Amino acid sequence: MNHPGHPSAPFVKNNFLLLFPALAVLGFATQCQSGKPAATASAAATAPATTPAAPKQYRYETVPGDPLQVRIYKLDNGLTVYLSDYKDAPRIQTYVAVRAGSKNDPATATGLAHYLEHMVFKGTSKLGTQDWAKEKVELDKIEALYEVYRGQRNDPAARKRTYHQIDSISGVAATYAVPNEYDKVMGAIGAKGSNAHTSSEETVYQEDIPSNQLEKWTAIQAERMQEMVPRLFHTELEAVYEEKNRGLDSDFNKEFEALNAALYPTHPYGTQTTIGTIDHLQNPSITEIKKYFGQYYVPSNVALCLSGDLDYDATIQLIDRYFGALPAKAAPAFIVPVEKPLTAPITREIVGPQSENVMLGFRLPGKSTRDGVRLRMMDKILTNGQAGLIDLDLNQQQKVLQAASFTDMNSDYSTHIVYGTPRQGQKLEEVKSLLLGELTKIKTGNFPDWLIPAIINNDKLERTKGYESNEARASAMYEAFIQRADWKDYLQQEKDFASITKEEMVKFANDNYGANYVNVFKRTGTDPNKVKVVKPAITPVPANRDVASNYYKQLTAMPSSELQPVFLDYKKDIQETEIKPGLPLYYTKNSENGLFNLYYILDIGTNNDPRWGLATDYLQYLGAGQYSAAQLQQEFYKLGCSFNVSSGGDRTFVTLNGLDTNLEPALKLFEQLINAPKPDAAALKNMVSGTLKQRQDAKLEKGVILNQAMVNYVKYGSKNPFTNIISEKELKDIKPEQLTALIKKLPTYQHRVLYYGPRETPTVHAHFPTVTGIIQVIRDLHRTPAKLTPAPDAKDFAEQPLKDKKVYWVDYNMVQAEILFLTKGELYSKEMVPTVALYNEYFGGGMGSIVFQDLRESKALAYSASSRYSNADKAGRSNYNMSYIGTQSDKLPEAMAGMEALLTDMPVAEANLEIAKNAIRNSISTERITKGNVLLSYERARRLGLDYDLRRDVYASTQKMTFDELKKFQNAKIKGQNQVILVIGSKDRLNFKELAKYGTVQQLTLKEIFGY
Repeated sequence: MNHPGHPSAPFVKNNFLLLFPALAVLGFATQCQSGKPAATASAAATAPATTPAAPKQYRYETVPGDPLQVRIYKLDNGLTVYLSDYKDAPRIQTYVAVRAGSKNDPATATGLAHYLEHMVFKGTSKLGTQDWAKEKVELDKIEALYEVYRGQRNDPAARKRTYHQIDSISGVAATYAVPNEYDKVMGAIGAKGSNAHTSSEETVYQEDIPSNQLEKWTAIQAERMQEMVPRLFHTELEAVYEEKNRGLDSDFNKEFEALNAALYPTHPYGTQTTIGTIDHLQNPSITEIKKYFGQYYVPSNVALCLSGDLDYDATIQLIDRYFGALPAKAAPAFIVPVEKPLTAPITREIVGPQSENVMLGFRLPGKSTRDGVRLRMMDKILTNGQAGLIDLDLNQQQKVLQAASFTDMNSDYSTHIVYGTPRQGQKLEEVKSLLLGELTKIKTGNFPDWLIPAIINNDKLERTKGYESNEARASAMYEAFIQRADWKDYLQQEKDFASITKEEMVKFANDNYGANYVNVFKRTGTDPNKVKVVKPAITPVPANRDVASNYYKQLTAMPSSELQPVFLDYKKDIQETEIKPGLPLYYTKNSENGLFNLYYILDIGTNNDPRWGLATDYLQYLGAGQYSAAQLQQEFYKLGCSFNVSSGGDRTFVTLNGLDTNLEPALKLFEQLINAPKPDAAALKNMVSGTLKQRQDAKLEKGVILNQAMVNYVKYGSKNPFTNIISEKELKDIKPEQLTALIKKLPTYQHRVLYYGPRETPTVHAHFPTVTGIIQVIRDLHRTPAKLTPAPDAKDFAEQPLKDKKVYWVDYNMVQAEILFLTKGELYSKEMVPTVALYNEYFGGGMGSIVFQDLRESKALAYSASSRYSNADKAGRSNYNMSYIGTQSDKLPEAMAGMEALLTDMPVAEANLEIAKNAIRNSISTERITKGNVLLSYERARRLGLDYDLRRDVYASTQKMTFDELKKFQNAKIKGQNQVILVIGSKDRLNFKELAKYGTVQQLTLKEIFGY
């Protein structure tokens, strides 16, 4: 499953309390309260039959002034429940958080927590089985054989015989299994984002569910938490092997592991990784996994975190009904190994095919300490995206190609990482010195006094914006639980953050940022230690698509209230007016908080002139009026606002967002910049040099090679949107004034203005006469000529016919191979959209789809496999079907044959079709497009020539579709169509004889596909 990465102006102080009045209360005090009595409660065992049962009271804690209004409950068995009611849409974001991660893995069985996470999706003795009694007999044999297998490390022949037995019995056991039944339930109820992650401290399971499906979600989660059945074990193990191989192909993964190993020679943060060692992966123990589940997946060690459209009292009653029966049990205590202080820098070197960089890591105290809060501030002083020391001194001044800082904050220790990539010809040692120099500035107090107050204000703004999302709200809850922090203490951390002073940070920097760091140099080359997880032979297991457990039938038959969809009516949901003749304004009101988004959108881009991309990039390095480029960024940061200008193929977006009470000064600054930027020859010279280095680095990144360079080459030929760039000679010859002249032309072209914010459209605010309406503000401050120039005609690259069957490949030093099957469809048609939606949901959409079930679950051919028919994003462009497999190179023949077979003959599974229909119905009926997304939805619709919400057609049409209609679509649009196959992998590992079966094989050079 996914492994998320690690990731948050002085503005007027009084204004912020208007935004966030909850934070103005005195102190955070915990309150214990009682909810309404349970609607249905069983009578006490000792009560006479004639005595009514006493209603069960649910006590909970709240914190005064909590912006999320969270209630924290504790069930009798110790289960913690966090609830927050937020009615933005009839959906609920859910997390099931377990305080068990890779640091809790036995040292002899690393990767166990992560592999258990995969197993929890396999079901129980009720979920995922057709005949548990018969299946259990076979599963017990498999478990015993794995213990034998582990003991045969030094006897390859015996291991091969034992594994053959495991594979054979697994085939028998699989005949009783119902693969992916959990995923089918989630699909049927309209869940989104079904996933999980494991890290050092935690294993967390997530779903975004319709609010009317809460009981089904609660029932199945309680079922999963009380029992784990490791069915389909060896095929899932193969998926984990692939996940490990993907990590071995990532230079960043190897670099980060080396950093942690040096920082934490004693603690599991460094001595073991989440994915585990190759030896441990190849010698798994089902017995140990079941033991781990029994130890850590207990109520006292688990929290349910829900935010969304919920009723507090009804929800806790429901949770207690299903989870309350789980037996109380304490989880093992974790003894924190104590690391010795680092007294001198430690250097490590990593070699791999990707671009060079340097990474410095410092070890600090855990997340919940005062030092943990200081670490957050230290990170923001260095990098905040606008006015941090690294942002301005290194990135804005272009002293390095790119630099940043980030934190990896955990319970026992935290790590602070500063990171930089070199410019052309720059040594990694110089990048390291520059990074250390920024730390020295903090240690000497060499940063502006206003920076910390501005960071505090912007942090509050980011939180305000983040809390518009149920995902962010529920994430805060599970973070508090994993930290073992009371909710009041978790909220107190924000007050603590706001109390930090400059003097405190100077002392903190001096105390913690000396010679006590680990330095990792990542150099480009061939890794002499390249390894891979070798696959054992696996016999595919049956997919059993049309069977279902009795539990599944009972669960999905549970009644639920019907929710009706709400579609956008662009004429009603968006106010359209004019700033002046020829300059339209599209407006939706923000009634939730004091933040705004302002867009100028132009129908012009790099397809018209590739210099547009260069000009918009150049803008970040320019000053205007009395301000230098760095001072401008600082001023915006003080105002709690930020801007961005980006040019795509056929559109340019000019955006400004932030605190609406500072809209006028921010817009005035912004207009000054785009109307009168000051040319800077030195900045341009550095930017050109950096651009050339970025182009070279791009040729080292396999994701860029496959998904951008190769895909564009095949779709459009050698002259395509990706290669439509300024040549090196032209780059070096371009003058600053040429680019600033382009920037100044932006406001002169016809464009449209989009505003989402709290202001009214009238020139004066209806309730606050001193607040100017948005029309008047833009009319006064947006500088445009009397008559706007029409945008030049759109220039689209001609799409290739793709009539010949070809296999293009690029050589790249990697363990895996990645393959794309690409078929060109017809031009965009809104009439096809409903069929495409159902086809994608059924065939290749998610973990319950045909492609995933067949290639990963049944045949264990890939960690990642998908297929999608993609509608064009603009009228007049072609649709494409794209199918992807990431697999070990030696499994490439089977993987390609497996995908080709599915594309040629789509399996019939009526049960899956009904699940797909239910998924679409439940998803659309509970999806609400709100806030600024209303404007962006209209912008997308306009590009497709639509004036209404197309989801209306999808909702109405898909429920009546038959499998014959899907089959007709696949036969006409995909089966037998000429396809081009793109492959990236190591020439020493690819099977070219096998590739030739699919068409003429042709190697592409990087120069051909990059154009330089």
